[in-house]
Amino acid sequence: MTLGQKAADKIASIVGSWTFIITQSVILMIWIILNVVAWIYHWDPYPFILLNLALSFQAAYTAPIILMSQNRTAEKDRRKASMDLYTDKRAESEIEEIQQQLKHIGSMIGEIARNGRHGK
Repeated sequence: MTLGQKAADKIASIVGSWTFIITQSVILMIWIILNVVAWIYHWDPYPFILLNLALSFQAAYTAPIILMSQNRTAEKDRRKASMDLYTDKRAESEIEEIQQQLKHIGSMIGEIARNGRHGK
């Protein structure tokens, strides 16, 4: 995997975790509480435009990174499915060949048995 693919997978695994969701929720609550009850300095007063900007920025970058990771995973799954299909078709072909050989052996045994009865 390339460095970008590794990074995309790592970011997707972090952003897609409960740890991230809970941590981000706590940070957002602290941000909002500090700005609502701030007695002296409101660095982002209601309606929290700076917070919205930060969340938009985060979403604008994480969404494509997650999609890159998902696309790579989907491609890997497609290759695996293709290999599985090839293996299944090959096994089916070999089973058909074995069945034909068994049928031929069965007919030879039947012929030997008939000749053995007629030879007595």
